[in-house]
Amino acid sequence: MELRDRSAAIVECVPNVSEGLRPDVITRISEAICRAGCVRLLHVDSSADANRTVFTFAGPPDAVGDAAFSMISEAIRLIDMRRHTGAHVRNGAVDVVPFVPIRGVDMDTCVALARALADRVGRELQIPCYLYGEAATMPQRRNLSFLRRGQYEALRDKLSSPGWTPDTGPSEWTSRTAAAGSVQIGARPFLIALNLNLDTRDVRIARRIARSIRTSGVPGTRQRGLFDGLLADGWLMDAYGCAQVTMNVTDFRRAPLHEVFLSCASLARKEGTRVIGSELIGLIPLEALVAAGRGLLAAEDADADTAVDIAVERLGLSSVGPFIKEERIIERLLAE
Repeated sequence: MELRDRSAAIVECVPNVSEGLRPDVITRISEAICRAGCVRLLHVDSSADANRTVFTFAGPPDAVGDAAFSMISEAIRLIDMRRHTGAHVRNGAVDVVPFVPIRGVDMDTCVALARALADRVGRELQIPCYLYGEAATMPQRRNLSFLRRGQYEALRDKLSSPGWTPDTGPSEWTSRTAAAGSVQIGARPFLIALNLNLDTRDVRIARRIARSIRTSGVPGTRQRGLFDGLLADGWLMDAYGCAQVTMNVTDFRRAPLHEVFLSCASLARKEGTRVIGSELIGLIPLEALVAAGRGLLAAEDADADTAVDIAVERLGLSSVGPFIKEERIIERLLAE
């Protein structure tokens, strides 16, 4: 599909699937997305250490909903959670399916999409679904970290516990549920997934830095982190030979990328190490990169192209692979 009509309603969907090791499976899930028609698969980002793949596709709301259902159907057929291991927290074969308003739609449209998809998945595929983010039906379920408590391994007990009845789908532990886990379906604003590489393999350092910067701060205390709109943790990425501070920037205006990066660099120096680069998972809005570049230059009037180049260079976005702007900035992809 060519998204040439700028007045067209465009929704983005960014499913995270618990498979990052088998290219053939990832290809078949990609094909399932494209089979739905009228959507464009924008990006596929796999991690072997996380054993996870992030798909990004966009199109008109109804077509995106159909593509998401097709993707879930194929993924649960190919992935068995009873055999899954990986560094990333997860609840199911299709771990999260968020809908994001991009152009000509509002959040209410994405909430309606999420709830309709959850109803269809629960009814037709007999998979337990939890609604999160703006689509949540309970306040505590807005946050993914709440739904992921105990991860997949705790799901069997949670399904039969008070307060954990799925929004749709069965609450019984069957062989189908055991293989698929649960699907978390939601609606949210644009999220930037950014990991910072440290010049150490010590995960404890990465976790201490994460606790200092993330909104929730240090567990068990009233100490909040440095930034609002930021989720963070630390893990080891064997593929890169280093520990990472892994972050979800849920509001890049309250947690500007350059400020987050510079704070992490300062905290790393205090820990006797340094930030040696970064890794973007999925796509990024142009505005976030321009703001980061201008912040790093301390020049609010810097032109957009220069600011983007500075952000890519100084944030180290090409440290683990080439950062191709035409393939990673969502506005440039949608304008093709």
